[in-house]
Amino acid sequence: MGTHKKRSKMSRQRPAAAKADKPARLSAGEWFERLVALQARLRAHNGCPWDLEQTHETLRTYLVEETYEVLDALETGDDAKFANEMGDLLLQIVFHSQIAAEEGRFTVADVIREVHEKMVRRHPHVFGLKRAKDAAEVLRNWEQIKAQERRSEEKNGARAAGAQKSLLDGVPRTLPATLEGLQLTKKAARGGFDWDSDAGIFEKMREECAELRHALAKRKSAEVEEEIGDLFFAVVNLARFLKVDPEIALRKANAKFLRRFQEMERLAAQKGRRFAEVSRAEKEGLWEAAKRGERESAKHGHPKRRVGRPDAGREAAEKR
Repeated sequence: MGTHKKRSKMSRQRPAAAKADKPARLSAGEWFERLVALQARLRAHNGCPWDLEQTHETLRTYLVEETYEVLDALETGDDAKFANEMGDLLLQIVFHSQIAAEEGRFTVADVIREVHEKMVRRHPHVFGLKRAKDAAEVLRNWEQIKAQERRSEEKNGARAAGAQKSLLDGVPRTLPATLEGLQLTKKAARGGFDWDSDAGIFEKMREECAELRHALAKRKSAEVEEEIGDLFFAVVNLARFLKVDPEIALRKANAKFLRRFQEMERLAAQKGRRFAEVSRAEKEGLWEAAKRGERESAKHGHPKRRVGRPDAGREAAEKR
C-alpha cells in the first residue's frame, strides 16, 4: 500500500518536474545581456585564444561579410536563416564594443545610448512638438537636424580648422562604389541639385554611351575607364531617382545570371554534353530554356519558412 502511494505521488510530481526543466522565456534585454557577458568571457585571459587575438582591424572583413549574409538571407525568404544571420551581425557589434571597453574608450551601453538619443532627436514629429505631413518632409527634417549636429560638432572642435563644409560631408569613402554614388546623389538632390524628370537622366546616359564609343574608337584605355565610370554613375543616379537601391538591384541581377547559367550547365549535362563544348547558337537556346523554366517556377511561388528557434549566432571560432 505504501509503495503504491509513493508511486502515485511520484507520478503526480513528474509534470511539475518537467515544467521546471523547461528553459525560462527571457526578454530581448536579458538575452542581450547574456550575449555581452558571453563575449566578455571569450575575451577574458582564460577565454578563447582566437577571440583574444582579434582587433577592430582584423574584424573588418567579418563585419562586411555578415552584412552581406544578412542581405542574402533576407532575399531567400527563410525567416530562420534571416534571424540567424542578424544574430551574427549583432555579435560583430558586441565584439567591437567589447574591444573598445577593454581599451577604456566606450562600452556597448554607450553604443545603444547614442543611437537611442539620436533616434529621439531626429524624430521630433514623434517625440516632440514638430509635425511632418509625409515621408519626404521627415527626410528634409532629418537632414536639417544632421546639419545642426554637424555645426555643434564644429563648435566642439570636431572639424579640422579651416576645413570647408559641404552638403556631401559624411559619405564614407569605404562604401561600395554604387552605394557611395547613391549617397552622394541623394545628398545633392536634397540640396536642390537634381533632375526634373527621369527623361533627363536617360538623355544623360545616351550622352555617356556616345562618349564611351568615342573613347573606344580612340583606343585610349584611361578615357574608356573614365567614361564607363561616368555611365555607371548616371545609372546609379537613375536608380536613386526611381527610388531603387542600385546595390541591391545589381546583386539581384548577379544572382539571376548565376541561377540561369548554372541551369544552362545542368541542361547541357542532361544531354551528355560539356557546356564549354556546346555551340554559341545552342548556348542561346539553353539560356532561353533556363529563362522559361525560371518563369514557370515563379508561377508556383515558394512559401516562407517560419522562425522556429534559430541559434543566436555562430561562434566566432567557426570563422577561423
